[in-house]
Order: sequence, then structure tokens, then C-alpha cells
Amino acid sequence: MISTATRPALKFITCGSVDDGKSTLIGRLLVDTKAVLQDHLAGVQRQGETDLALLTDGLSAEREQGITIDVAYRYFSTEHRKFIIGDAPGHEQYTRNMVTAASSADAAVVLVDATKVDWQSADLALLPQTRRHSLLLKLLRVPTIIFAINKLDAVDKPELAFMHIAQALQRFADEAAIDIHAMVPMSALKGWNVVTTLPDWCGYSGPSLLSLLENVPVTPSDEEAELSFAVQWVEKFHDSATTSQGRRVYWGPVATGVAQVGDEVRVFPSGQQAVVKEVLTAVRLPTSVSAGHSAGMVLDREVDLSRGDWLVSSQNSLQPSKQLDVTVAWLDDEPLVAGRVYWALHGHQWVKAKVASITDRLDIHSLESLPASELPANAIGRVQLSFQQPLLTLPYGRSRTLGSMVLVDTASHKTSAAVMVLG
Repeated sequence: MISTATRPALKFITCGSVDDGKSTLIGRLLVDTKAVLQDHLAGVQRQGETDLALLTDGLSAEREQGITIDVAYRYFSTEHRKFIIGDAPGHEQYTRNMVTAASSADAAVVLVDATKVDWQSADLALLPQTRRHSLLLKLLRVPTIIFAINKLDAVDKPELAFMHIAQALQRFADEAAIDIHAMVPMSALKGWNVVTTLPDWCGYSGPSLLSLLENVPVTPSDEEAELSFAVQWVEKFHDSATTSQGRRVYWGPVATGVAQVGDEVRVFPSGQQAVVKEVLTAVRLPTSVSAGHSAGMVLDREVDLSRGDWLVSSQNSLQPSKQLDVTVAWLDDEPLVAGRVYWALHGHQWVKAKVASITDRLDIHSLESLPASELPANAIGRVQLSFQQPLLTLPYGRSRTLGSMVLVDTASHKTSAAVMVLG
């Protein structure tokens, strides 16, 4: 178990099909951990009862339609840990928002509405969006996945429903190679097994959802890999008395490794060499900075370095490539077809990308890879991309930063796809 004294904040999302109770669950967590002010609670009263979903559904369209559209982030803490929650939408047309939230999450709670499946059958079928979101969580390397089987208070035989749904989830997880951290029977509306447990309900004797989340390990950063640093902003100090002694400070996220004084680095794409003279935190304190955090880098000499460039260890074996085999989660309404050209955003570098070919498409029902000539909205498939300029990448399985990018439509500027580089 993680030590309470050193347990870091956990960033997790709730996801699943529409109306499975995601917003209500977050509202329940906020209320039962006393993270909501009384005047805020008074503002979400409907006909004398508290509508927990309104604590996260802030857009007027969300309140009118009773759905989640955008990702809503909320914050709360217990005596054991701080939390950042992302309430991801369940509608298929807003899958891009769910992918955005999941890409940086340490954990995910997938809700399953017991009233929407044939819980009396031992061979029940899961909802397509439950399967789709779970597969996306696996693709996006979210390390901890918890299934919360919700609304069991609304079925006649909750223990039987929990058993059949849990068996269906386990079969699906085994087929898709998804590692399930836990499965919890729950009623978000009544608060059963959310913050406190309801003993022996549904034959479950495990911890509450909150207790599970308090002990989830945070995503390990890619510190073991060699240094790579994405330049986001260049700052020039003219005062020689400043810490940087008049040199430029290059700000951005450390993608892999640890940035520290004395590192020998090279610039991508120019290939220039330099030595790290100083590493600053966001509050300009000199120290080493590890992967997953932002830093300011001061070099021992002036180099041609601007937004979109990379600083990598001189010992780094990364090889730039103009051709990549990737997995694509297609998020646009227009299908993806071979020959189309998009903007690819990798780190802070924009480059033109052409869809050279579409290899196959994943059938979310059979989990088979099927031949495909196009990818429709919300499909997942393998694609080969050709880039106008070479990119410095790692397989997504080794680095969530170096192995990911997004495709953006050149005309509409809509985010069209989340891309994961294959090994």
C-alpha cells in the first residue's frame, strides 16, 4: 500500500455509455466528502431534491438536455489523497472529449448501468459504448481501470445482476487483454459503496470506490528513458544579473528522462550540440526536473532553437522517421480515407501528414481486425502515415508523449484523430 505521507494527487476520469450515472457519481463523491458549499448545493435543487449531476454539468445545453457534452474537471480531497476528476461524456459524438480526458489520466472508472443490460441472462451483451470506452482506455495506456456497476438499487435481484454483469465484463476484458483493477456494485444515487460500503450487499465484501481510488498508484513517469524535452516557449532575459545570465530560457514539458545540469543534449531537427547549464522549475528554482513536469532549460551556448523543436540526450538512440505505422481513434464525422492530408501535432511541432494507407479496422463487438478502406466516426484502426518532415517518436507503449499525436483537419481545424505510434 502507498504511504499516505507520499501519496500523490490522482487524476481520474469517469466514462461509459450515456446516462450511466457518471455525473451523479461525481456529485455523490463531492457531497459525501464535503467538497461542496451549501450555497452551491442549494443551487442544484430540483423539486426539493438535490440533482447531483448538476454539480458537474455546467453548460446550459447540458442542463437542458440532461447530458454531459464537454469534460468537466472537479477537485476534492480526503485525509489520504487529493483528487482531480474528469467527467467524460458518454455520447458517441463526443468521444473526442473522452479521449482528451483519458490521455492524461492515472485511472478510469467505467460505469455500467445495470438497468440497460439484460442482467437476468448469464450471456448478456455489454453496451457498445462501454466496450468502446474500455478499448480506448487500453489504447491510451490508462494503467488502472475500475468497473463500477451502477443503479443496482433499481433492479429486483441486485446480487444476481452484479454477478452476471461482472462475468460479462470479465469475459470482455479477457478477450481484449484489459487488466481490471476492481469491479464494484454501486448506487451513485443512494451513495451505496461510493464513499462508504454497504456490508454484504450484492455478495460484495471489498472496499468502497473511494477507498480503491485512495490507494491507486499514480502513472509512473517515463523517467527511465533517455532525456527528451519539447520546446514550447523561448524566453530571453536581457539583464545579465538574472539567473540565466542573459541567455535564453527554453520552457516546456520533460517528455522522458530527467533534465539536470551537465546533460549533453542535441537539438532536433538541426542536430546542434550543447550542454545544459541550468534547469529551472515553474517558479524559477534551480533543480532537476523529471518526466511529466515542465521545466526551463538554459544551455551553455546559443543555438537555433524555437517552439516545436526538441532537446534530446546526445546518447539518445531515437531515430527520426517520415513514415509511421499507427493506431488511430477516428473522431471526425467525415470518414478517414487514404490520400487525405491533415496537420499532425506532435509535442509542439506542426507538420503535414498524409494518410498513405488504411490497414484494418477493429470490430468492437468481435474484437477482430477487419480489412478496411475507410474509418467511420468513432472507429479504431491501423493506418500508415507519411509526414512532410521527419518526427522523433517512440512507440506509445514506451512513452505517452513521444508516442502520441493528433490529426487536425486543414480546412475546418477540427481535431480529427488521436494517434498512437506502434512499435
